[in-house]
Amino acid sequence: MKTLYICKSKPEDTTNKFMEIITPDKSAAKIVSLSEKDINWDSLVDDIFSYDKVICWW
Repeated sequence: MKTLYICKSKPEDTTNKFMEIITPDKSAAKIVSLSEKDINWDSLVDDIFSYDKVICWW
């Protein structure tokens, strides 16, 4: 099961541990940080619809 993580800021250690628990297979996870300047919004929308789970972290 593929999981997309959308983070408002850089994930803290606790958040990273939760992500590892939720998706132990790192090849099935993608992390997008909205704090980066160059975000490909079209690609992000495509990812939202193509991944099995989408989890947003504040």
